[in-house]
Amino acid sequence: MSTLAPLRLLREPWNASEGNQSNATVGASGGWCQGLDIPNELFLALGLVSLVENLLVVAAILKNRNLHSPTYYFICCLAVSDMLVSISNLAEMLFVLLLEHGVLVMRPSIVRHMDSVIDMLICSSVVSSLSFLGVIAVDRYITIFYALRYHSIMTLQRAVVTMASIWLASTVSSTVLITYYRSNTILLCLIGFFLFMLVLMLVLYIHMFALARHHLHSISSQQKPPTAHRGGSLKGAVTLTILLGVFFICWGPFFFHLILIVTCPTNPICTCFFSYFNLFLILIICNSVIDPLIYAFRSQELRRTLREVVTCSW
Repeated sequence: MSTLAPLRLLREPWNASEGNQSNATVGASGGWCQGLDIPNELFLALGLVSLVENLLVVAAILKNRNLHSPTYYFICCLAVSDMLVSISNLAEMLFVLLLEHGVLVMRPSIVRHMDSVIDMLICSSVVSSLSFLGVIAVDRYITIFYALRYHSIMTLQRAVVTMASIWLASTVSSTVLITYYRSNTILLCLIGFFLFMLVLMLVLYIHMFALARHHLHSISSQQKPPTAHRGGSLKGAVTLTILLGVFFICWGPFFFHLILIVTCPTNPICTCFFSYFNLFLILIICNSVIDPLIYAFRSQELRRTLREVVTCSW
């Protein structure tokens, strides 16, 4: 499958000479280094599923006034970011297929312009999606540790400023990334951003889990027999594992790919890893499919509204 221009060039590092790349590829020509052939149909199917899921989330939040709060606005923005991942994937695939089959004929300059627009869309959606995952973690943290002051801390005005800032920063950063994608400095900034979000989510969710565990322990110590503590701790551990596990599994390989481009562009083992680039893109799209299941569909109020949206009970 043809991928977006910056991502396509990230498939193989530019900071290695052509001869060294060829030698590395030959030296790493083992069976598992041949990459993974992912059919276009899989990209298309996942993109459509993600698009429908996240569109339903946005429609449900807009429909139900009870969901018009900062928490659900952040979830709505995450859904929009994931929708952009799907839309950009579908648009790029359709664009490439039309060009390859001669249905769409354009001058090279127009093709490059369209390619840049799609590139900006996907890059912006990636940055904004990561940002809103972090914002949702912070919002949940404030909800738990500052419950009585939540509405004074997370006001609607602050939420709007946060969302607008993220979208603006995502647009600017995607433009810079597309323009200077050959710069290791830009890649290091992107890698640092991912690591920051990973550490932020790890610290906040573990702290929240520790508080919940302590609370359950206090309750169970007053019960005979104390069974609630064990079951509640297990449920909390499973939830924490799912949240952080999905984030790391879906985003980790792509950013590890970027790390290898910076650190070992000609190493045979790194070259093998580069050949699985399409798999890393699939994982990012899978994340946009899973996000609604973790952050949105677990809400009873939102599920009820979703049923009304699906059955057209307006």
